[in-house]
Amino acid sequence: MAITLTEAAAAHVANQLDSRGKGLGIRVGVTTTGCSGMAYVLEFVDEPDPSDEVFEDQGIKIIVDPKSLVYIDGTEMDFVKVGVNEGFEFKNPNVKGECGCGESFSV
Repeated sequence: MAITLTEAAAAHVANQLDSRGKGLGIRVGVTTTGCSGMAYVLEFVDEPDPSDEVFEDQGIKIIVDPKSLVYIDGTEMDFVKVGVNEGFEFKNPNVKGECGCGESFSV
């Protein structure tokens, strides 16, 4: 079980943590929403919950709650810039379908 980061994603998270001035790492999770059922949720973590799984990749701690891990295990996070747009992109091997706008997915 693992969540991994590309070099671009790790650099972006490290820069954001530095700018913030504190934080253990980043939480990656899912929530039910959208037309396909689930969407990714990202937030900074100062202290993990005891039940959290903590992964480390490229010096960045990635914290995942057990309920989300079922849906995102094996996911690689990338940070992409296309024109003036930038953001995280998820390569999740568990995804069976996505909505047309790309904001939600189903497993």
